Amino acid sequence: MDARKGLSPVIVALDVENKEKALWLVKELSFGVDIFKVGPMLFMRYGPSLLDEIRNFGKKVFLDLKLHDIPNTVAKSVQAAVKMGVYMLTLHLSGGSEMLKMAVSAKGESSSPILLGVSVLTSLEEGDLKALGINSSVSDQVKRLVNLGVLYGIDGYVCSAHEVEVVRALAKDAVLVVPGVRPTGANSADQKRVATPQEALERGADFVVLGRPVYGASDPAKVVSELLDAIAKGRC
Repeated sequence: MDARKGLSPVIVALDVENKEKALWLVKELSFGVDIFKVGPMLFMRYGPSLLDEIRNFGKKVFLDLKLHDIPNTVAKSVQAAVKMGVYMLTLHLSGGSEMLKMAVSAKGESSSPILLGVSVLTSLEEGDLKALGINSSVSDQVKRLVNLGVLYGIDGYVCSAHEVEVVRALAKDAVLVVPGVRPTGANSADQKRVATPQEALERGADFVVLGRPVYGASDPAKVVSELLDAIAKGRC
């Protein structure tokens, strides 16, 4: 599976307040973005019909629900995502062996959705892990969870730019998606382990996800255009 071939490396997160703005962004950014991420906020409000509308623009949907539940429930959710034509779907690797095994089995022979395992959220640091009773470094926890994903055939991983090289060494052919990226000078907001898009791609990421720096801009198309130009020129 080569999910990367011919696709823009930039994914835009549609973490906006309503469908109208989300679809406006899809239309405005169609020139340079192939995959749009829909999270719980919009999906809870509009459901599968929104995904259909995005796909009607000829775009792919990254459904970012970070599934983490009993194995049977996650398996049925994956089956539903297959029927909805979702291109990427996230699930927490910390859901455990049986959950991951059943998720992969539920996908069957379908090429999509690409199952992306979430290791440690980019909003967390080592102090946050300790508060959860995890007495290891972020890097060690990422390794532990990714190894579990590799064992059960997860297609790819969501990780911060700081763990891309570690994850790539463990899962050489996996699809790596990096959220929490910020163009030079942008506010990091609630993200803690951040990097520029170019840094993430140079370290081995296949895709980078941008949200607020794009949808919060007065001219989102200009931001994406300049970013793609900077990536192409090797600077960000």
